[in-house]
Amino acid sequence: MNIGTHEPDNLLAGDFPRVTGWLGIATGTFKRGAVVTVADSTSDRPARYGVLAEDADASSGPVQAPVFLTGEFSRRHMVTSSGSALSDDDVIALSFQSIFVKETVPA
Repeated sequence: MNIGTHEPDNLLAGDFPRVTGWLGIATGTFKRGAVVTVADSTSDRPARYGVLAEDADASSGPVQAPVFLTGEFSRRHMVTSSGSALSDDDVIALSFQSIFVKETVPA
């Protein structure tokens, strides 16, 4: 019986304390390292919330997914929830939440 596996992916990129939490995802499929957002009723732009700690598949219904709420992460291994690369604006906005995006070199 396989309880779980771990495959290093170099998402983590430093020693800044990582705080984790849970986020309900209603629909969609997202990869570890995706920056997840939540609706912001005061703005036309979604608020950045955290970084997925594991893959999340809500294609068959809502799921609870673990997210990093703080920490240092490799930009090369992060994407937006739509699957595109992070913009410089994303990087700046995340830093205000103590999510620091680092430029790393391939291993």
